[in-house]
Amino acid sequence: MRHGDKIKNLSRTASHRRALLSNLACQLIEHKRIVTTLAKAKALRVYVEPLITKAKQNTTHQRRVVFSYLQDKEAINELFGTVAEKIAGRPGGYTRVIKLGIRVGDNAETAMIELVDFNDVYGKGKGEVKEATKRTRRGGKGKKAVAEATAEPAKKEAE
Repeated sequence: MRHGDKIKNLSRTASHRRALLSNLACQLIEHKRIVTTLAKAKALRVYVEPLITKAKQNTTHQRRVVFSYLQDKEAINELFGTVAEKIAGRPGGYTRVIKLGIRVGDNAETAMIELVDFNDVYGKGKGEVKEATKRTRRGGKGKKAVAEATAEPAKKEAE
């Protein structure tokens, strides 16, 4: 039984799994989309999204932390350069997994994992930078919305 075992082992040892996910993450950052098995794509999403979040802060410390995962200077430069500026306004959900069907040789389910902001087909907001907004899970309004709501009645009273 695998009660409470949340990590996807991919039938590999820890060192093999770490190397596999590191290589897949470097290729995803370099090519913006890759085709792999569905299980690897789902495991890669969990691995790479925190790294992309770290890339939003372009500090030496964050670069070193991400480098400890990826071990590839070109991938780090791409991640902290091109990728970070495109995903700056996105609060999460940087990758998309699309099922492609089964592979002919071994009948494995294949999937394409891609970086969401680099897809031209789903071109919502192409070329525009969204402003990051603070939202709570409980659905409450942020400080900015509350300030605007209180400012409107004050303007009406002044008139």
